[in-house]
Amino acid sequence: MIETLSTNRAFGGTQGVYRHASAQTGTPMTFSVFVPDHAPGATLPVVWYLSGLTCTHANVTEKGEFRRACSDLGLMFVAPDTSPRGSDVPDDEAYDFGQGAGFYVDATQAPWATHFRMRSYIEQELPAIIAAQFPADMARQGIMGHSMGGHGALTIALRNPGRFAAVSAFAPIVSPLHCPWGDKALTGYIGADKTAWRAYDACALIADGARVPDILVDQGGADNFLTDQLKPHLLVEACDAAGIPLTLTMREGHDHSYYFISTFMEGHLRWHAERLRA
Repeated sequence: MIETLSTNRAFGGTQGVYRHASAQTGTPMTFSVFVPDHAPGATLPVVWYLSGLTCTHANVTEKGEFRRACSDLGLMFVAPDTSPRGSDVPDDEAYDFGQGAGFYVDATQAPWATHFRMRSYIEQELPAIIAAQFPADMARQGIMGHSMGGHGALTIALRNPGRFAAVSAFAPIVSPLHCPWGDKALTGYIGADKTAWRAYDACALIADGARVPDILVDQGGADNFLTDQLKPHLLVEACDAAGIPLTLTMREGHDHSYYFISTFMEGHLRWHAERLRA
């Protein structure tokens, strides 16, 4: 059962924010869904958007500028939170670990393992809710994300072959095995054995045989995380070696913010719509 927190009319559709009690995280979880107007009984293809560090569902919902394009293209847009939250949920003082930084993993280390099950929440629990409660065509799904959420979108698509007809990312963390954010998060959530990390690293998954039809990535050239954390050249190398078509566009002058994301959001949605035959 889900609770409706708000609904607003916008661009020929309805933007809703919802909450439910998650069995996976053991906490309330909030998510947003934009549903374009559609014929009675019709179902719509679904695009998932996974947010980055420090974000909730609200960042893209309020600043992503996706609704006009989704309405024009007939796409549902689903934006989950980035982690479990609550006074009883473990946290960390740093922005890049704990609440707001779930990294889309199922944690195995104490004290995180009890609640930090974002992989199962995004891959299993929330899709079942979307399928049951909204006019979603679950045979036509795409997934996209930003930064940590780009990492989530890439790895979830690679681990679930055939589920997503389209995958794209804005400034994704392409290889947590090779960046400080990933080293901190995966050590804390998964443990020191780096072989267990490979399920959460897009480049490692590709090297280990995972495949998607193609990938779209936009990266800001003025992104201050580009060199140390994001390293898109590693994804280029992995896709080249595997024969996965990758469209990577460097957007000079653009940073890591929603000014960047919102500028190129429509292009990503049109790219998804083509693959979802929307």
